[in-house]
Amino acid sequence: MKSKKDRLFAADTAPLEFAFDDRVADVFEDMISRSVPGYSTIISMIGLLARQYCLPGSVVYDLGCSLGAASLAIGNQVSHRDYRLVAVDNSPAMVNRCTENLSSLDALTDRTDIRCADILELEISRASVVVLNFTQQFIPVARRAELLDTIYQGMLPGGILILSEKIRFPDEHLDQLFIDTYHTFKEKMGYSRLEIAKKRTALENVLIPESLDTHRRRVADAGFGTVDVWFQCFNFASLVAIK
Repeated sequence: MKSKKDRLFAADTAPLEFAFDDRVADVFEDMISRSVPGYSTIISMIGLLARQYCLPGSVVYDLGCSLGAASLAIGNQVSHRDYRLVAVDNSPAMVNRCTENLSSLDALTDRTDIRCADILELEISRASVVVLNFTQQFIPVARRAELLDTIYQGMLPGGILILSEKIRFPDEHLDQLFIDTYHTFKEKMGYSRLEIAKKRTALENVLIPESLDTHRRRVADAGFGTVDVWFQCFNFASLVAIK
């Protein structure tokens, strides 16, 4: 299904609070590609990282899978076929579209389990690769450590966690610099200042960013021995952690 152009926050009927409903699902591919600098690079590199770390007989988890972009990258890159892919999202609208998108890739036929579920209630088992691609930022802060603990306990030794997040900076001047630069980026991508302001307000109590140090500390506290940033552009970053 081809994504519509994102004009959601240009309309007078723009949502007061952001939700992953049918309206967002219809424009999500366009929305995220124009809203997250380097998004296509992150997706393609998730595929390459999975290619290196996906073990035969293991399970790959795409948590907060949305339309399935990361899952498709994994399916296109992992060379062997002895693994299961579990793609999970709590939005029925996203899961419906993800199911349609993944059905188009023969490499994922008969090895994909797409679930509409709360990832906080999910059991993780035999995981060699776990992807949280701009997902944890929508999880209540008080439960983020719990989620990482569950992931760590369900991972095989040597497994990899890929964690992408919008971030904030402890230095308020630097933080504002990157916010302003990011808004300029969005204007260059075709969003009006009114759209940017409306969406920021709608996300204010829904998407809660944290600093890179907070992410590193929480991942390390979960037990991961290695964690660091592999990608960053403005106030968006992706980390890898290895068990």
